[in-house]
Amino acid sequence: MFSLEGRKALIVGIANRESIAWGCARAFRAQGADLAVTWLNEKAEKFVRPLAEELEAEILMPLDVTVPGSDEAVFAEIAGRWGRLDILLHSIAFAPKADLHGRVVDCSAEGFSLAMDISVHSFLRMIRLAEPLMEGGGCCLSVSFLGSRRVVEHYNVMGPVKAALESATRYAAAELGGKGIRVHALSPGPLATRAASGIDHFDALLDHAATRAPTRRLATVDDVGALAVYLASDEARNLTGGVHDIDGGFSIVA
Repeated sequence: MFSLEGRKALIVGIANRESIAWGCARAFRAQGADLAVTWLNEKAEKFVRPLAEELEAEILMPLDVTVPGSDEAVFAEIAGRWGRLDILLHSIAFAPKADLHGRVVDCSAEGFSLAMDISVHSFLRMIRLAEPLMEGGGCCLSVSFLGSRRVVEHYNVMGPVKAALESATRYAAAELGGKGIRVHALSPGPLATRAASGIDHFDALLDHAATRAPTRRLATVDDVGALAVYLASDEARNLTGGVHDIDGGFSIVA
C-alpha cells in the first residue's frame, strides 16, 4: 500500500535535513517517486544540492518565487523532461523580520503583501502550472500551522497568512477535484526547523507542545513525510481539501 512507484514529485522548500520538505522528499523517494528539487539561490544550493543528489533527484533547479518567470522555468523543465507531474509539495513561507516580530495590526502593507505572495499566492501559481501536467490526477500539498486557527503567541502576521493558505487550499480542492487533483495542507505541530527559528521564543513553544501533547512528543519531519506519502497515494484518492494536524494531539489541548 501507499506505493508511489514511478510517480513524479516536485519538492519546493528543502533547506537542510531538518526541513519539513526534506522529510517529505525522503518519504516520497522511499516509496518509489522520482523527484525534482529546487533551491532558493546560490547560497542555498550548496546545502540543498547534496541532499537532492542523495535522493537521486532527476531535476535540480533554482526557484525564487519573487523573480518573474522562475516558476514557469521549473515547470517548463518538468514538462520537457517528464511530460507530467503527479505530486507538488510547496513548503515555503516568509515575512519580513520587522513585520513578523511586531503586532499584526502594525504590519506594513508591503510586508503583508510579500508574506501573502510568497506563502500563499505562490502555491496557487504552482497549482495552476501543475494542472495541465496532472491530466491523470495528482496531489498538491502545502504546509500550515496551528497559528492559522488559534492565536499562538509570537506567531503574529504568519497566523493570518496561514489562515489564507488553508482557505486557498480548500478552494483549489473544490475547483480541481473534478480533474482528480487533490489539494491538502499539512499542519505539523511546532518543529525545530530553520524557518521556525525566526519566530520569537519558539523554544518555549516547543517545550510547551512536548509537555501538553497527549503523546508527550513533538512531531518529526518523518511523521509529516509519512502522512504526505499516504495523501499522495491512490489509497487517498477520495480525500481532498483537508488541513491535517500532525502534532501528537497538541491542537486538541493547546
